[in-house]
Amino acid sequence: MQIVATANDVGARPAQRSAADQLEAAFLEEMLKYCGPSARSGAFGGGAGEEQFSSYLTQEYAAILAAKLDLGLSSLDDES
Repeated sequence: MQIVATANDVGARPAQRSAADQLEAAFLEEMLKYCGPSARSGAFGGGAGEEQFSSYLTQEYAAILAAKLDLGLSSLDDES
């Protein structure tokens, strides 16, 4: 599966785009907590370390997805 980036809004100010990207990343992080990859158990599991640091991995996955995808939250500010 390949995620193709969409064109960003050129007219948006960097501060607005940054806040929208942060909101998209937070939204995706919450989604990935429930439907994303989970810690494995058994012989191939990471044990206590995997359980403790899996939130950081989820956070990074969300940041990467937010950078690649445009959920359209930055355009909502323009409409109001």
